[in-house]
Amino acid sequence: MTKIKKYVFWMLFVSVGLVGGCTRTQYYDDTEYDTVNVVENLVIDERSVPIFPKKAALTTDTAQHFALDLPKRCRVDWNNQSIVSVVPEEAVEIVRLNVGDELPDLMVSDYEFKNRSVKDALDILLQDTDISVIEDLPILEKITGMIATSSLKDAVELMTKLGHVYYSYDAEFGELHLSGHGKWMIKMPKDETMIMAMLDAMRGADVRNLLVNWQDKTVVFEGDYQTEREVAKLITDIAAKKYILAWDIDVYRVYPKTDSAMVWMDMLPAFGEKNIRMSIPGVVGRTLVVSPEINTKTLQEFMSRQASVVLISQGTFAIPNDWQSRFDIGQCSKEDRLETDLIIGATGHYGDYGGYKKIDAKIVLATSNGELSSFKIPTNVGDNYVIVGIPTHSFVTTPETLISPFAELVVFMSPRLISIVDAGGEVQEMTPLYGDDLRDFLNE
Repeated sequence: MTKIKKYVFWMLFVSVGLVGGCTRTQYYDDTEYDTVNVVENLVIDERSVPIFPKKAALTTDTAQHFALDLPKRCRVDWNNQSIVSVVPEEAVEIVRLNVGDELPDLMVSDYEFKNRSVKDALDILLQDTDISVIEDLPILEKITGMIATSSLKDAVELMTKLGHVYYSYDAEFGELHLSGHGKWMIKMPKDETMIMAMLDAMRGADVRNLLVNWQDKTVVFEGDYQTEREVAKLITDIAAKKYILAWDIDVYRVYPKTDSAMVWMDMLPAFGEKNIRMSIPGVVGRTLVVSPEINTKTLQEFMSRQASVVLISQGTFAIPNDWQSRFDIGQCSKEDRLETDLIIGATGHYGDYGGYKKIDAKIVLATSNGELSSFKIPTNVGDNYVIVGIPTHSFVTTPETLISPFAELVVFMSPRLISIVDAGGEVQEMTPLYGDDLRDFLNE
């Protein structure tokens, strides 16, 4: 019992001593610390260097979207717009590039090939020469034919065309290379509107990677035999057309000043019934065909009485008669907005329409989710379109938004006509028609 009591006594004494020591001794740390900011797990002060995670080696967005044709597409001079212009006809030439050196001046006679690959047929043809045939990639196409008498160059061109392949000759090494891939240069017309119409038609035919030299007025493209055929057909078809259709466009977002939608019926007393030609409903929205009295200036003045008006995008696009093209709102957008996903597609024909000369167009509004609405619009030259009643909420992708449910998209479109005339006439460059010249053209 005594030992236990003494043990307890000493334990209590040591505990009290430790507590007493703790209460008597206090340590104060007077060290000063810098204040730092923490931004997304990066500690930043005046002496720090930010450390960022490694980014993938991809072209930056601003460089990716750089395009020399954007200033030409995304600007409309409404004060100097001409509804009809004439431009001289110009030949469009396609030249194949990378053909190499000239083939030797040899003659071919009585040569027949049947169900052979292009390489095998050429190997047999050239077996008594110093020329070797090399396939850059395997070519499986079989050819059959007969050459009675021909130069070597014409014989090789015939056989490669039959096999849908292309050749290039290297005289230094005596090698004739075969490839299923070719490269061409198109010598375009001088007028930039016609160049853009042809570029849009080529892109519409899914011809990609077009390299445009706006100084030389040339376009370089690459592809296979099918690509070459598509482009050749397109150019032949365009050359047969006598008209180019173009549209100048303003795109607005309209915020009504009251808790109600725009009252478009007020256009009738504001402009007069004679200036509202047609009303065409769509699945969503409505197109009003209006006279030249209703233009961007007068339309904005009308809309601003009921709403705040914001210009979202502006631009122009053109198509050969009977072709199709599109205008990307986002490409010419003033800033990133909900509507920048919108595409305005158009097909059109200028010519006889029930005994009248009209522009018969189909305008399609679409987003990445599909078609939003479409309108078939026959109009006289000089008439404009106003597409109204497309709710801005059509472009909202979230369950809720701060945008008023009465806000809407308004598209103003002004069609133009470019007539392609005989190059032997008096017209040497694009010439707008005004006054009597315009009346004479429309009355032809």
